[in-house]
Amino acid sequence: MKTFRYTLCIALCFLSSCKSKDTTTKYDSDAVTDSTYDDFIIAFGSCNKQYETNALWDEVLMNRPDIWVWGGDIIYSDTEDMDKMQADYKQQLQQAGYDVLNQTVEVHGTWDDHDYGLNDGGLEYEKKAESQQLLLDFLGVAKSDKRRARKGVYYSKDFITKKGSVKLIILDTRYFRTALTVSNKIGRRYDPSPLDNGTLLGATQWQWLETTLKTSKADFNIIMSSIQFLSQQHGYESWGTMPNEVQKMYELIKTSEAKGVVFLSGDRHISEFSKRTIDGVSYPLIDFTSSGMTHSYANFSGEVNDNRTGKVVSDKSFGLVRFHFKEQKLLMQMIGDGNVIQQELKQQY
Repeated sequence: MKTFRYTLCIALCFLSSCKSKDTTTKYDSDAVTDSTYDDFIIAFGSCNKQYETNALWDEVLMNRPDIWVWGGDIIYSDTEDMDKMQADYKQQLQQAGYDVLNQTVEVHGTWDDHDYGLNDGGLEYEKKAESQQLLLDFLGVAKSDKRRARKGVYYSKDFITKKGSVKLIILDTRYFRTALTVSNKIGRRYDPSPLDNGTLLGATQWQWLETTLKTSKADFNIIMSSIQFLSQQHGYESWGTMPNEVQKMYELIKTSEAKGVVFLSGDRHISEFSKRTIDGVSYPLIDFTSSGMTHSYANFSGEVNDNRTGKVVSDKSFGLVRFHFKEQKLLMQMIGDGNVIQQELKQQY
């Protein structure tokens, strides 16, 4: 059984070694990785019930990430009671494994519906302004940060190393999202909305995103979208519920000429890689879905995703994105308990 002492030991090893990024094996595990991909490491995950044990924090620390990125559903707190939501975030902060990670790794993230406060919620949620402040408190965002004064939790940050650079782009798919089209088909929750009807990001966030991508000089642009972008056929929440927004994103990626755009997502309680080519873009677009951390869709029996590459992983996991700047390559891995690599994907850019 994992103990706090074990977690603390890993954290101390992490603190003493992560900055050097040498090629020495630090831990015994099944996750044997080509160290040439360790120029920069992003770990991310989603679907985390604060009242259940998360057995994966030790494994996250073992992989010495430069940053941790929450993909949403950090807590499950579907409520308009902000005292309850604040208590739920406090419970998560006090979990021994996460407490160590939070003290040793730079944390970023967005929300999805259950930490937003309303299941499948959008702009209609009446407590979104108050909920936003609680998420920013949880993430340790300074009171002077511009996210405190504007609507929505979207933002970006550049990470510049001696070997290359990464721009992390955090989207908000909740605050501005208009109503979804409810399906009357058995086994589907939502259908695609009519073209030119509805928005996921809202006009202000779209304008910000356009400027962010068009001015980016980064070698890679990593976009965290809590809901899936390229898996669009399953009938649950995804970008596919609003085809007009999908086409708008394709066009923006094309016209911005941003390098190495990759989507990260969660929400679904399964993990999968989706991949497709876009006209006018020199590299394939990938959506790496990693979900969930404390619970997963263990009885998953299949669903259509024409963009899927590889298989669906329905065990609990988190995601790793490892960068090799010199050769412009990424190694993307799904990691489970015991630091086992459940599936991986390499991509040249």
